[in-house]
Amino acid sequence: MSNTAVRLNCEGKKVIAGIPAYNEAACIGEVIRKTLPHVDEVIVADDGSVDDTARVAETAGATVVRSNLNQGAGNATRLCFQIARDRNADILITIDADGQHNAQEIPAIVAPLFDEEADLVIGSRFIEYVGNIPRYRRFGISIITLLLNLASKVKISDSQSCFRAYSKRAIKNLNITEKGFGFSIETLVQARRKGLVIKEVPISCVYNEHSHSLNPLVHGLRVALSVVRIRLKYKLNGFIAG
Repeated sequence: MSNTAVRLNCEGKKVIAGIPAYNEAACIGEVIRKTLPHVDEVIVADDGSVDDTARVAETAGATVVRSNLNQGAGNATRLCFQIARDRNADILITIDADGQHNAQEIPAIVAPLFDEEADLVIGSRFIEYVGNIPRYRRFGISIITLLLNLASKVKISDSQSCFRAYSKRAIKNLNITEKGFGFSIETLVQARRKGLVIKEVPISCVYNEHSHSLNPLVHGLRVALSVVRIRLKYKLNGFIAG
């Protein structure tokens, strides 16, 4: 889809892209330049980077909001949500800063929102494309997704994809409290419990040397434990409220 067609489809709606970033100076400029034609504004939540992430992002055309300390991907994403609410955005798109997502697929991500088919759209790496995702990462993601889907009527194929689009209703109703990568699970659990409609669309994905600098085993275990903890927390809160 051409950029012109995307802007016509966006007529009358304010679309903001939020990019949480930590030490992504090598990639973030290109991500921003490819994202800008599809949205009204790109917000970069710089999570305490110690490299040139903020300068590169501003030069590329983004609005940068900086944290003095590295507080985690969840905190940075929460900031993107807050800015989207302050800007009265109709749609918030989140996309990774490391270049693994293809910004040209933004039209496919937002289409279900324009058609009022969903409140939250997830770009899934496992519907049609697998790309060059390392096998151990695919295994870890599958375990985390399995834990999320247990006893749930709404099944998801890619719980860890942060290439997503949120409607105004989702922007208003989702409240991120997780500071780390558990936020990706928290938003899905909240969306299910609040009756938001979730849809997935296929996306491509390219892993490179900048993709996920965290130890994959430690990262996977942390997120898997977060799934259990978050689901138990919201289940308990439901019992108390009831």
